[in-house]
Amino acid sequence: MKVEIWSDIMCPFCYIGKRHFEAALKEFSHADKLQIEWKSFQLDPTIPKMEERVDVYQYLADKKGMSLEQSKSLHQNVIQMAKNAGLEYNFDIAVVGNSKDAHRLIQFAKTKGLGDQAEEALFKAYFTDGKNMADMKDLIEIGTSIGLDSVELTSILESDAFAYEMMQDVQEAQNIGVQGVPFFVFDRKYAVSGAQPVEAFLQTLEKVYSEQ
Repeated sequence: MKVEIWSDIMCPFCYIGKRHFEAALKEFSHADKLQIEWKSFQLDPTIPKMEERVDVYQYLADKKGMSLEQSKSLHQNVIQMAKNAGLEYNFDIAVVGNSKDAHRLIQFAKTKGLGDQAEEALFKAYFTDGKNMADMKDLIEIGTSIGLDSVELTSILESDAFAYEMMQDVQEAQNIGVQGVPFFVFDRKYAVSGAQPVEAFLQTLEKVYSEQ
């Protein structure tokens, strides 16, 4: 069974969805038969590579046309959701930046069999550690922490390598009607959208497996 997961590193629900999916896998007796592939998706590709730290609360307020207080309230709700999933979100130190280079890192990591490790490391770096997803130094540090070669990774990030693979994922998402992430596709038969409860993932896994 193949599970494809469209995700953006800077999407708070994607990290929560990853944890819920992983919890479902622990209860799924055929988890060893799964092939899981992470796919790139950018919620906001227009974000520039910002040199200065941009307040995430103000960013959301400006993007959605809401007050700063409303933005902070929404973020607090997400922090609680993350906590319930066993995650620590530190939005006060989060850096808003373009995630394209982070996705190119993921695409490179996938060629080394480290796609899941890259997703996990980048999620934690952004939501917990306040790392900049558009900063080459931070990305090289994250990549080498999961076993990627620093020289090779530096060369990739200094070029436009793996940008085509990233855009292929984005185009594929558009072709199948993905409107937001996380978006989980099971054997191209069923889909689960959003950070659904563990039970929803488990039921879908069992249903698809039983139909094979």
